[in-house]
Amino acid sequence: VSIVSVVLNCKEFIRDCLESVKSQTYSEIQHVIIDGGSTDGTLEVIRENASSSAIFISEPDLGYYDALNKGIQMSNGIVLGILNADDRFGSVYVVENVMKSFQLEQCDAVYGNVNYIKRGNLDIVQRRWEDRDFDIMRFKTGWMPAHTSLFLNSSLFDSYGKYSLSFGTCADYDLIIRFLYLKKIKTIYRDELFISMRTGGISNGSFAKLLHAIKNDYLILKSHNFKYVWIVLILKKLRKLQQYQLYG
Repeated sequence: VSIVSVVLNCKEFIRDCLESVKSQTYSEIQHVIIDGGSTDGTLEVIRENASSSAIFISEPDLGYYDALNKGIQMSNGIVLGILNADDRFGSVYVVENVMKSFQLEQCDAVYGNVNYIKRGNLDIVQRRWEDRDFDIMRFKTGWMPAHTSLFLNSSLFDSYGKYSLSFGTCADYDLIIRFLYLKKIKTIYRDELFISMRTGGISNGSFAKLLHAIKNDYLILKSHNFKYVWIVLILKKLRKLQQYQLYG
């Protein structure tokens, strides 16, 4: 299994990510760390805490998905997963359980659940992405699995391409539609917390970012010949609203 982590100036949280990978019960993990040229001390933390078998480069890139493509290119695992620099696995058994699904089900993709946790307080879950068994028709209602929870057969990237850099922060949506919907790869859901993800990622933030994401989602759906694109987009946003938790 190859786990790709993309990082840029994440000194505060990168140690959590590194330790989360090292603590996994599955022993055959290649950790590929792609740094975009950090200047805040992140590199020193990586050198001190990454596993001895980790692959690590630090160089400028064209953004998150360009860095992710580099990581995919450098990976040699049969299965590939993603763990962002400020995230951690939901338990020490995640990778082991994912590999059991790949072996037993002979599938090409496995996904699970994600908790979005408050950046400054890991005890507060702000959003829960709890999914259900795979149904390809749900793509027509704005569904997609949580990208960070998705483990893929590495050969898919050779067959169907990597992340497109044409769709900004929505490149994951494009790739997931290509692989799971258009190519109809065998996909399995595990009802298990795969990732605890700190809020404040590249696709979260200002109203301008939201509008840009909607535009890119629209272009993706049109490029893949979806019907009733605006309805799909509205349903996609409504799905996200359902995941938020209210706290007194």
